[in-house]
Amino acid sequence: MLVNGAVAAGSQVAKTENPDRVRSLADTEQIRGSLQARYDELTAEYERAVAENQVLRLVEGGDTAGDDQVDSGTKTAERETAQYLILAILDRRVQFERALARLAEGTYGFCEGCAVPIPVERLEIFPSATSCVTCKQARERRAA
Repeated sequence: MLVNGAVAAGSQVAKTENPDRVRSLADTEQIRGSLQARYDELTAEYERAVAENQVLRLVEGGDTAGDDQVDSGTKTAERETAQYLILAILDRRVQFERALARLAEGTYGFCEGCAVPIPVERLEIFPSATSCVTCKQARERRAA
């Protein structure tokens, strides 16, 4: 997948804020399709997780008679795990929403910190990346 600066001969070009940075419309559409497909997968996964969580709550609500501390603790742990899963999926979905918005703005594939192109290999592994490795490492060092 081409992300930063490749232009196919004879194709229309989408310009970003910097005139040196161009991406063909075909490349942009390929990237958009890939991001949208992953966003749609996360949406379906989120909806399944929410439905499963609701079923779990209904089953637990009617099945508490005779529970001891271990049973109660297990059910609490299952509820918390389900909730964390839902939140993690939601977080990933928001990241892909943001990546799609950045693509529409023409800033996708460029670091938010220093504006240099994010390596294609990084974007292939982590398509919602918003920073280059250098800026990400610097931010993590400051947070530690």
